[in-house]
Amino acid sequence: MANTTDETTPTAEETPPVEAEETASTVGDTRHADETPTTATEKASAQLLKLVDNVIDKGVGPLTGSIAWAEDRLSRIQGDRYEPSADPTRKIRPDEQEDIEKAIKRLIVESVEAAGVNGFVTGLGGFIAMPVTVPANMAGALVINARLAAAIAYLRGYDPKDPHVRTVATLIAVGSNAQQIGKVIGIKVGQKVAMQAIKRLPIVVIREINKKAGFMLLAKYGSKRALVTLAKGVPLVGGVIGGAVDATMTSVIGRTARAMFPVD
Repeated sequence: MANTTDETTPTAEETPPVEAEETASTVGDTRHADETPTTATEKASAQLLKLVDNVIDKGVGPLTGSIAWAEDRLSRIQGDRYEPSADPTRKIRPDEQEDIEKAIKRLIVESVEAAGVNGFVTGLGGFIAMPVTVPANMAGALVINARLAAAIAYLRGYDPKDPHVRTVATLIAVGSNAQQIGKVIGIKVGQKVAMQAIKRLPIVVIREINKKAGFMLLAKYGSKRALVTLAKGVPLVGGVIGGAVDATMTSVIGRTARAMFPVD
């Protein structure tokens, strides 16, 4: 693997596992407010949603959170022209649009390279305390994909902590394309118009969509045994990932994030 990420392959001795149940994000509160998972499937899907929150907000193992990662890569491209953002939503200056797109391309390349190295992805899974139904390499793949989707959203001027933005990033991490995301949410997709419509959805609706997204994550990243317990009517997008992580999927996730998070 080319060392473009400047992040080393993790080992179990370096950093203790991150509990998927723990997150300081207020988005996590929004996701699970007034919800107490009862079945094993519900608990596992809730843990996957919290894992998404963790990696976006704080990072996992040697990987930093989405915003810190995006800012670091943009700073490397801009050099002396770089100005850090003090706001959760990055304000894009007209003269830095090209730099933003270069940074996004770099994020995608790094993520695809990481996803293509099974040892690296499995190592990431070692930092995460997850249900037995989610193999370590699948948890690692989810970390890479969710982190990428939220980082792209941030560089395009969206706040990854906003529950509406977080919901779309989660659906992208499942492997959904723009049309499938629109179908799950119940809107017609025309990218920019879609995001505007999603932002107007009430929080109660977002909670229901997030619950569905949790089952979709479990179907995508869990084992075949986990799939048997899924409730009927939960869509499985793109099939189950095989034993080896599919770097092509990460590339598609990058393209979908670019489409779903256009510059305002």
